[in-house]
Amino acid sequence: MNNGWKTSSGTASLGGGKGFRLAIVPLLFLGAFFVYPIAAILTTSLGGARTTTGPLLDAGVVWFTIWQAVLSTALTLVAGLPIAYVTARYEFPGRKFLRAATVVPFVLPTLVVGVAFLALVGPTGILGVDLTGTAAAIVASHVFFNVAVVVRIVGGLWEHLDPRLEDAARSLGATPGQVLRRVTLPLLRPALASAAAIVFLFSFTAFGTVLVLGGPGIATIEVEIYRRTAFLFDLRGAAILAILQMVGVTAALFLYARHQDRSRITQTLTAARPRRPHTRRQRTVVALTVLWTLCLVGLPTLVLAWRALTRDGRPTLAGFRALQTSPFVDVAASATTSLGYAAAATVIAIGVGLPAALVIAAHRGRLSRWFDTLLMLPLGTSAVTLGFGMLLALDTPIDLRASAALVPIAHALVAIPFVVRSLVPVLGSIRLRLREAAATLGASPGRVRREIDLPIAGRAAAVGAGFAFVISLGEFGATSLLARPGAPTLPLAVFRLLGRPGALNVQGAMLLSLGLMVLTVVIVLAIDRLRLPGEGWF
Repeated sequence: MNNGWKTSSGTASLGGGKGFRLAIVPLLFLGAFFVYPIAAILTTSLGGARTTTGPLLDAGVVWFTIWQAVLSTALTLVAGLPIAYVTARYEFPGRKFLRAATVVPFVLPTLVVGVAFLALVGPTGILGVDLTGTAAAIVASHVFFNVAVVVRIVGGLWEHLDPRLEDAARSLGATPGQVLRRVTLPLLRPALASAAAIVFLFSFTAFGTVLVLGGPGIATIEVEIYRRTAFLFDLRGAAILAILQMVGVTAALFLYARHQDRSRITQTLTAARPRRPHTRRQRTVVALTVLWTLCLVGLPTLVLAWRALTRDGRPTLAGFRALQTSPFVDVAASATTSLGYAAAATVIAIGVGLPAALVIAAHRGRLSRWFDTLLMLPLGTSAVTLGFGMLLALDTPIDLRASAALVPIAHALVAIPFVVRSLVPVLGSIRLRLREAAATLGASPGRVRREIDLPIAGRAAAVGAGFAFVISLGEFGATSLLARPGAPTLPLAVFRLLGRPGALNVQGAMLLSLGLMVLTVVIVLAIDRLRLPGEGWF
């Protein structure tokens, strides 16, 4: 066929042209719940009446969103590069644990990250300094959350650089600083650009951390969209901000792609094994980096646990009693709601992501690449924007805006890319002769998929399902707009408690955040055990 969909020789027996029928469900799902809501935002931004007074565009919010994202990106690179270097170049006791520990903040719900920093630098924070309502607290939380991106992406390339290049530079008289500036960093430029782009996008679209730590005087575009939608009912102003945010994200991705094309470096990668530090300077560097990593990653989480389980330095059950007697939240009902949404979102994500992965793995060509890109777009769109678009668009032909089904659908949109990325490499690696043998014995393409592809890809599907479950469990942005008032999720319950006066409510929120953190980490550890050897997080 010559329509842009080229059948891969290794997967031809998936059904040829008939295999494209599998793309119908993913396309319909994305069209109804992503493309249509985004189009509704665009339409609302171009017309319609406003219901509030004030400027349509707050230049201060836009400027703060940009500069805090730039600063967060720069500081995350500075914080993560030493960790990436040490874990890539040196072998030492606890190295694997250290790398795994950096991933923990990244998988936590952003609201939990905000609560952890509230326990650290809030009004009653353990450090004795109140940084709430300041950019410093927000930027610090972004560094904590995103450092794993730098460690994994940059460190992954760093450990495969040929060490002989650096050794040659040293033999010619270059100092360690000169080797870093003139040899290592230029070779790491693609990984640095990739990590910087991801960190910038996460910081640019930050919501939970800014909502908790920013206070009433500081807001990003994401928070302002939420404020205008939920409190001011300024739909046109929120739509304009949502479009502006999408333009910013698209521009950042375009600049990143352009930079990658211009800075692409052809180099020989090796599988050089990390070496043990043998000089005093090397041992000092490793020790200081380990200490820095443990402080950066461990301090906020340990302080959250301490504040949740103690009062005035003594162990207490006050937080548990506060949750049991609180008139503001029902923990059991919130947990049931969260788990129900997560289960539903997982089923939807697998139901849409599996056929999409089968199509991508079975075919090559221009249309296949566009299809793959379309599936990834929700991941680059802010969750608040997705929720806002659904509120605008999904009132006809059936009004779904008050339906409980809308929440897991929004969660599934963000989870589908993870399901697809987990499945495609495995499905694409299945040998052709297995399918050919089944076809020779009379198996239809559908039966080949059921009895060859799916059993082999079962582990990858479980990994994708785990990702979908974790994402839904901690999602806060879209849920804050779409969830029904009487059925809050665990993140919404935490936010409600934080908004109520009283030390017991704050402690209850921290205890609930701690429980959500533990549950998330347990699921992530289970996912990690399911991963095949050599598979990474990034």
